Amino acid sequence: MNAIKTSLLACAAMLFASAAAQADTVRMTVSYYSAATGPYFEKMAAEFHKANPDIDIKIDVVNWDVLLQKLRTDISGGTNPDISIMGTRWLLDFVKDDIAEPLDGYMAPDFKARFIPPFLTPGTIGGKVYGLPIAASARAMYYNKDMLTKAGYPNGPTSWEDVTAASEKLKAMGMPGFGLMAKGTEVDVYYYYALWSYGGDVINAQTKAAFDSPAGVQALTLYKSMVDKGLTQDGPTNYTRSDIQDLFKQGRLGMVITAPFLINQIAKEAPTLDYGIVPVPKGTTSATYAVTDSVVMFANSKVKKSAFKFLDFLFTKAPRVEFTKGEGFLPTTQDEATDPYFTDNPRLKIFVDLLPSAHFAPTVTGWEDTAKAVTDAVQSVYLGKADPAAALKQAASRADTSLGK
Repeated sequence: MNAIKTSLLACAAMLFASAAAQADTVRMTVSYYSAATGPYFEKMAAEFHKANPDIDIKIDVVNWDVLLQKLRTDISGGTNPDISIMGTRWLLDFVKDDIAEPLDGYMAPDFKARFIPPFLTPGTIGGKVYGLPIAASARAMYYNKDMLTKAGYPNGPTSWEDVTAASEKLKAMGMPGFGLMAKGTEVDVYYYYALWSYGGDVINAQTKAAFDSPAGVQALTLYKSMVDKGLTQDGPTNYTRSDIQDLFKQGRLGMVITAPFLINQIAKEAPTLDYGIVPVPKGTTSATYAVTDSVVMFANSKVKKSAFKFLDFLFTKAPRVEFTKGEGFLPTTQDEATDPYFTDNPRLKIFVDLLPSAHFAPTVTGWEDTAKAVTDAVQSVYLGKADPAAALKQAASRADTSLGK
């Protein structure tokens, strides 16, 4: 009897080992948003595996500043993950090189219908969906109510003239007015706020650089004048977005343009800070920037069905609400948008109301090279090494060598 029992146990162990060997392992690279990012995705991986024991999920968290290069390096070496979060503005280059997998064949109609349409559009290329909007945000201006009240603008600025006038009064009180980031990622985007508000654009219908237009020169001249007059923090090229957000949270800066996730940061790190949120200041029109980050499946994945099954889980209501609330983003699916956290939050509503006037990064090849050219141009102007018109003209020439290629 003992021999039979031992034999049965051995067979069971072999069957278990065989089943374990057949389990799919899905590797996902996620971008670091905050200290909550890794724990969230590890929790989701564990919950999914509990319901799907034949699928293991491995999470790798990578900082934004090295994410694109890491993905490219891993792809060239054949060691890339099965799915990854990436900036949607990178997506076209991956599609052009047949690296990204179209997701339409995996999506049932009800799955596609989960999304708020404007956020699904940026990940759709050539009529096919390659990227699912896992994170979304818009941009608005935060202002310190105490500081701006002393400067004569208790309800915040509405125009760039207001920003300049308020900053001049704050300077006289020994306080910097406008936070200007010029280091790290999105240096170009911070310039686009003013560019768009004066009616300009980054590229034109012919996929050529358009930021060296009169509106573009006016926008960069505005920022440069504020730097020269001491209306920003000292040395903008030494400050990343996180740096100027920290100054604002510390009560050492009057105004800053950024995303909704700063709301969560202030609640945790500076709960007594009295602040307001208004649209990006007007030049001749109202405009803001909306951005999505997409989760993409790679064409060389050997576990595509299992990978999409995990994505299906991530885009159900409870996981989406937990992620979006935890990171301070805007909802990208219909169900999460009905959560009271979003419907009853007047500060978040400001960002949602700005979406009709929002600009998305265009889905064109060469976008990253364009961003680098613009970044180099604005930094050189802030440092006093170039004139706005000349710097933008040179940057446009650089951009045109890559755009649409």
